[in-house]
Amino acid sequence: MKKTIAIALLVAASSSHAAPTLKAEVNGMVCAFCAQGIEKHLRQLPQTKDVYVNLKERIVAVEIKDGETLAPDTVKTVVKDAGYDVIGIETVSQTASQLKAAAAK
Repeated sequence: MKKTIAIALLVAASSSHAAPTLKAEVNGMVCAFCAQGIEKHLRQLPQTKDVYVNLKERIVAVEIKDGETLAPDTVKTVVKDAGYDVIGIETVSQTASQLKAAAAK
């Protein structure tokens, strides 16, 4: 019985803790091709779980895999090397899918 409770608590704890997402404000993105290029480069990082790019809001969000870390400077470098400027970057608790759903409302 104790084992079942312990497993249930572990499952509940892991499902309620979302992996962090790095959300960057990016200047210079003007078309779907820009978004695809940035997304392609960021998806090549081994720590990346998901990527969301919103041209209208100039947002690039990189969701990090569970148990992984990703330095904001790495995201800045990848975006800059793709030809765009990162104005700001922050860590948020929402997933890339949650940010996408919120933007669609």
